[in-house]
Amino acid sequence: MERKEPVDFDTFAKLDIRAGRVEDARPFPEARKPSFRLRVDFGEGVGVLQSAAALTRRYTPEELVGTAVLGVVNLPPLRVAGFKSECLVLGVIDPDDPKDVVLVRPEVPDVRGWALG
Repeated sequence: MERKEPVDFDTFAKLDIRAGRVEDARPFPEARKPSFRLRVDFGEGVGVLQSAAALTRRYTPEELVGTAVLGVVNLPPLRVAGFKSECLVLGVIDPDDPKDVVLVRPEVPDVRGWALG
Protein backbone atom coordinates (compact mmCIF):
# COMPACT_ATOMS: atom_id res chain seq x y z
CA MET A 1 0.00 0.00 0.00
CA GLU A 2 1.54 3.27 -1.08
CA ARG A 3 1.78 6.32 1.11
CA LYS A 4 -0.70 9.08 0.28
CA GLU A 5 0.31 12.63 -0.49
CA PRO A 6 0.94 14.85 2.54
CA VAL A 7 -1.74 17.13 3.99
CA ASP A 8 -1.08 20.03 6.31
CA PHE A 9 -1.97 19.81 9.97
CA ASP A 10 -4.83 22.30 9.60
CA THR A 11 -6.53 19.93 7.14
CA PHE A 12 -6.13 16.99 9.52
CA ALA A 13 -7.35 19.09 12.46
CA LYS A 14 -10.67 19.68 10.69
CA LEU A 15 -11.58 16.01 11.12
CA ASP A 16 -13.78 15.42 14.15
CA ILE A 17 -12.69 11.99 15.40
CA ARG A 18 -14.73 10.74 18.35
CA ALA A 19 -15.03 7.63 20.43
CA GLY A 20 -18.37 5.89 20.40
CA ARG A 21 -20.04 2.63 21.31
CA VAL A 22 -21.75 0.33 18.82
CA GLU A 23 -25.41 0.13 19.87
CA ASP A 24 -26.64 -2.06 16.99
CA ALA A 25 -25.02 -4.09 14.19
CA ARG A 26 -26.88 -5.89 11.40
CA PRO A 27 -25.90 -7.60 8.17
CA PHE A 28 -26.10 -5.36 5.10
CA PRO A 29 -26.67 -7.73 2.17
CA GLU A 30 -27.56 -4.88 -0.24
CA ALA A 31 -24.03 -3.41 -0.05
CA ARG A 32 -21.58 -4.13 -2.87
CA LYS A 33 -18.91 -5.31 -0.39
CA PRO A 34 -19.83 -7.57 2.54
CA SER A 35 -20.74 -5.08 5.26
CA PHE A 36 -22.71 -4.33 8.39
CA ARG A 37 -25.12 -1.52 9.18
CA LEU A 38 -23.99 0.01 12.46
CA ARG A 39 -25.62 2.45 14.86
CA VAL A 40 -22.92 4.11 16.95
CA ASP A 41 -23.59 6.27 20.02
CA PHE A 42 -21.00 9.06 20.12
CA GLY A 43 -22.45 10.63 23.26
CA GLU A 44 -23.69 14.09 24.02
CA GLY A 45 -23.08 16.65 21.28
CA VAL A 46 -23.09 14.12 18.44
CA GLY A 47 -25.60 11.44 19.38
CA VAL A 48 -26.25 8.21 17.48
CA LEU A 49 -25.02 7.97 13.88
CA GLN A 50 -25.31 5.22 11.29
CA SER A 51 -22.38 3.73 9.42
CA ALA A 52 -21.91 1.13 6.71
CA ALA A 53 -18.80 -0.81 7.68
CA ALA A 54 -16.97 -3.58 5.80
CA LEU A 55 -16.02 -5.53 8.92
CA THR A 56 -17.45 -8.96 8.11
CA ARG A 57 -14.12 -10.79 7.81
CA ARG A 58 -13.20 -10.48 11.50
CA TYR A 59 -16.39 -9.60 13.34
CA THR A 60 -19.97 -10.74 13.83
CA PRO A 61 -22.82 -8.36 14.65
CA GLU A 62 -23.03 -9.87 18.13
CA GLU A 63 -19.32 -9.17 18.78
CA LEU A 64 -19.63 -5.57 17.64
CA VAL A 65 -22.56 -4.55 19.85
CA GLY A 66 -21.22 -2.83 22.96
CA THR A 67 -17.69 -2.38 21.63
CA ALA A 68 -15.89 0.97 21.63
CA VAL A 69 -14.86 2.38 18.23
CA LEU A 70 -13.35 5.53 16.76
CA GLY A 71 -15.19 7.36 14.01
CA VAL A 72 -15.01 10.51 11.91
CA VAL A 73 -18.30 12.29 12.63
CA ASN A 74 -18.07 15.39 10.43
CA LEU A 75 -17.89 13.91 6.94
CA PRO A 76 -20.89 14.50 4.68
CA PRO A 77 -23.39 11.61 4.68
CA LEU A 78 -22.82 8.98 2.01
CA ARG A 79 -25.50 6.80 0.42
CA VAL A 80 -24.48 3.14 0.34
CA ALA A 81 -27.05 0.91 -1.39
CA GLY A 82 -29.84 3.24 -0.26
CA PHE A 83 -28.52 3.43 3.32
CA LYS A 84 -27.45 6.81 4.75
CA SER A 85 -23.98 6.34 6.25
CA GLU A 86 -23.36 9.31 8.56
CA CYS A 87 -19.90 8.57 9.95
CA LEU A 88 -16.74 6.66 9.06
CA VAL A 89 -15.77 4.01 11.60
CA LEU A 90 -11.98 3.73 11.57
CA GLY A 91 -10.09 0.55 10.82
CA VAL A 92 -6.80 -0.55 9.34
CA ILE A 93 -6.61 -2.67 6.20
CA ASP A 94 -4.26 -5.60 5.62
CA PRO A 95 -2.22 -4.60 2.51
CA ASP A 96 -2.08 -8.25 1.44
CA ASP A 97 -5.84 -8.75 1.88
CA PRO A 98 -7.93 -5.57 1.45
CA LYS A 99 -11.05 -7.39 2.70
CA ASP A 100 -9.43 -7.84 6.11
CA VAL A 101 -10.26 -4.75 8.19
CA VAL A 102 -9.35 -4.45 11.87
CA LEU A 103 -11.12 -1.82 13.98
CA VAL A 104 -9.14 0.96 15.64
CA ARG A 105 -10.55 0.88 19.17
CA PRO A 106 -9.94 2.66 22.46
CA GLU A 107 -8.82 0.41 25.31
CA VAL A 108 -11.43 1.87 27.66
CA PRO A 109 -14.86 0.33 26.95
CA ASP A 110 -17.10 3.40 27.44
CA VAL A 111 -15.52 6.56 26.15
CA ARG A 112 -18.56 7.90 24.27
CA GLY A 113 -18.06 11.53 23.35
CA TRP A 114 -14.32 11.61 23.87
CA ALA A 115 -12.53 13.33 20.99
CA LEU A 116 -9.12 12.93 19.41
CA GLY A 117 -7.03 15.80 20.52
